[in-house]
Amino acid sequence: MVFYNHLFSWYSGNAMTDYLTTIGLEVHAELNTKTKMFCDCANDPLEKTPNLNVCPICMGHPGTLPVINRGAVEKLIAAGLALECSIEKHSFFERKNYFYPDLPKGYQISQFQVPFCREGVLNVGGKKIRIERIHLEEDAGKLIHESGDVTLVDYNRAGVPLMELVTHPDLTEPEEVRRFASELQLILRYLGASDADMEKGQMRIEVNLSLRPKGQKDYGTKVEVKNINSISSAAKSADYEIKRQAEVLESGGTLVQETRGWDDVHDKTISQRTKEGSADYRYFPEPDLPPIVFTDTEIEAIRASLPELPVARRERFAREYGLPDGDVEILTVFKELGDFFEEVVSELKAEDSPVTGEATDYGKLTKVAANWLITQLQPKLNAVSAIPQDTKITPALFADFVVRVASGQIGSTAAQVVLQTMWETGEDPEDIIKAKDLAQVSDSVSMNIFVEDAIAQSEKIVADFKGGKEVALKALVGKVMALSKGKADPKVAEQMLREKLSL
Repeated sequence: MVFYNHLFSWYSGNAMTDYLTTIGLEVHAELNTKTKMFCDCANDPLEKTPNLNVCPICMGHPGTLPVINRGAVEKLIAAGLALECSIEKHSFFERKNYFYPDLPKGYQISQFQVPFCREGVLNVGGKKIRIERIHLEEDAGKLIHESGDVTLVDYNRAGVPLMELVTHPDLTEPEEVRRFASELQLILRYLGASDADMEKGQMRIEVNLSLRPKGQKDYGTKVEVKNINSISSAAKSADYEIKRQAEVLESGGTLVQETRGWDDVHDKTISQRTKEGSADYRYFPEPDLPPIVFTDTEIEAIRASLPELPVARRERFAREYGLPDGDVEILTVFKELGDFFEEVVSELKAEDSPVTGEATDYGKLTKVAANWLITQLQPKLNAVSAIPQDTKITPALFADFVVRVASGQIGSTAAQVVLQTMWETGEDPEDIIKAKDLAQVSDSVSMNIFVEDAIAQSEKIVADFKGGKEVALKALVGKVMALSKGKADPKVAEQMLREKLSL
């Protein structure tokens, strides 16, 4: 088994010791299902009323029997296939025994010996991070800490389907932690397996990190940082632990295998308890649930249902649309924005679509569409936490807007007004342009008036241009745009100004 290692240098005075960093991750993600894992209680992460979505089954009352949520199992299998895992055709659930207030049964139904998915891989920045296993379990409740040393428990989350992914210790630096978590989050969202919203607790990360002196074969003492609630915090916790452990080793101290928590306020880890081993949980097969058996046909049916994944979409967007890397990244990170973009492109290319008009340079049109989506529409969406599909702007309307911008029917200033009105009303761009008299002016008569007025009102700028200051021409074009209230064609304005001032 091959592991990758990062060389970390710790300086203390004049002394220097080199350390190798080894990092493995455990990622928990709540799956998108209508009901919980083993009962028909609603799986609603947004429910604000405590202990509303509970029943005797998820609360572990005597005499109740769990029933497997098949949809949750299939979503987990889809995630495994997307991550190139081998799928266990025969698997089963086990009881993981431990006591904690948020665990109503006194045990957790989980998997240990035979997880559904084994030995996958996720390519991060050209490096393959191996995935040891992905298994399915039920989530615990939520502890709510109040003032006065009071802790309350909300069991709405108890029993929610929870995917746990465990990597091999192939990561070597904090940036790889960030990249891996970000890409995994994106894949789960593309699959529709999980929203993976870390602020809502739908995805949590645990960082397992050890340090050892350069030349030492055996791995160092592993420290686990649990329940990290943001990707940036996961990367920062790894960075902190590298420095903390190096300092302990450099001072001649001994590291302890322990569980630590991440303090977001002070950006540091805090010791919580010594680390348990798997034997401490006394795993044994869940007696109330049958084994799960998958056929090759069932597995291949799930594989066939997989959507285009982020890496494939990035490659296709760059190849098919010729977009720059930055645009590709945004349009694939925000999946719904990318979906909307492709619907707009489809409208632009539709043979019978009235929006294509005389504009046939689809390469130009797609780039204009991407630019306005990213720079203008996306900020509006972010401000109200919406996706394009929830707005009044349809792909057909946006395609019409793009054509009018690309063909010069409206200038950039007018385009801003049109888009804002579309956002507010869902009106057709043509109607907005007519109603607000926003059509770009390019006819020679009108343009000549604006250009002559700009020259007459800008003696010094004209003198500067004639004196060789090329930048002065931009100021004159700006004057034309101001006089025309943004309606003049800037290219035509520049051409006419050059012709008149060169006489």
